[in-house]
Amino acid sequence: MTIIEARGLKKTYKSKSGPVHALDGLDLSVPQGTVKALLGPNGAGKTTVVKVLTTLIQPTEGTAVVDGIDVLSNPRAVRRIIGASGQYAAVDENLTGFENLEMVGRLYHLGAKTARRRAQELIDQFELTEAGNRPVKGFSGGMRRRIDLAGALVINPKILFLDEPTTGLDPRSRLALWQIIKNLVNDGTTLLLTTQYLEEADHLADDIAVIDGGKVIAEGTSDQLKAQIGGHRVVVALVDEAEAGAASEILARHGEGEARVSSDRRSVEVAVTDGPRALQYVLADLGQAGVGLHDAGMRRPTLDDVFLKLTGHTAEQEQDANAAEMEKAK
Repeated sequence: MTIIEARGLKKTYKSKSGPVHALDGLDLSVPQGTVKALLGPNGAGKTTVVKVLTTLIQPTEGTAVVDGIDVLSNPRAVRRIIGASGQYAAVDENLTGFENLEMVGRLYHLGAKTARRRAQELIDQFELTEAGNRPVKGFSGGMRRRIDLAGALVINPKILFLDEPTTGLDPRSRLALWQIIKNLVNDGTTLLLTTQYLEEADHLADDIAVIDGGKVIAEGTSDQLKAQIGGHRVVVALVDEAEAGAASEILARHGEGEARVSSDRRSVEVAVTDGPRALQYVLADLGQAGVGLHDAGMRRPTLDDVFLKLTGHTAEQEQDANAAEMEKAK
């Protein structure tokens, strides 16, 4: 059963240089009880999708339905069944963790007693007992994110929207938050997650939609997307950047498509289908050609690899282009 569905979503902003299309005919479908990840760089349209589905903004064109409720015609009903956590923790720094959660409960009209009980339940669930009675301004980044996520769960929402929930967190805090999210999904919550990290989508999502230019340009499981761009990359670090051309020819000989030379010409990489075998052949040929190496190895695909394969440009280039367009639109 589909619980979130969007069709032909468009969101256009005016600028001096012309219209800026934050969304450009986006289609999206999320089955109940699953995790859907929207993967893409800043400016690709991920946050705009979430804002439309959580009733914060209205699209220029298109339709959106959440649990059978039209987002445009009945936004109040949508808000009663969803929880949302944005890119930045929406907490009052002068209140304690407990007081923040109690306040959210009161805003949902839970009643004083129920709001306090629910706040304590979430403090315990998110392992914030020791910090629950301290002002949030003394919290670490990971603790702030946990309080913010707890606030999104005060009403036990059927559907949860998380917009880049782990951006800026250290690896330990990120792993802790991933476990909390997994537990929520195991309990039956449907989750729409936006992220810049392929690794995050890999850990959490049942299905991934890659967004570029306000559209879904590819969709599938993590393994399916990785298969589109090659299972591994062979990467070599060169002693002399003048040998980048020779190294590139050798890597391309054993890879899938052209080899990619870094901007400083100190490293070269190529997509391969059989990582160990390709690395063995590459090292043998580089040695025979006398190309000096600092290092060599294999790695899994990254977000830039996905975007380079699907769009012809890297995520960094996309981010810079979108930032420039949004600046013009201000």
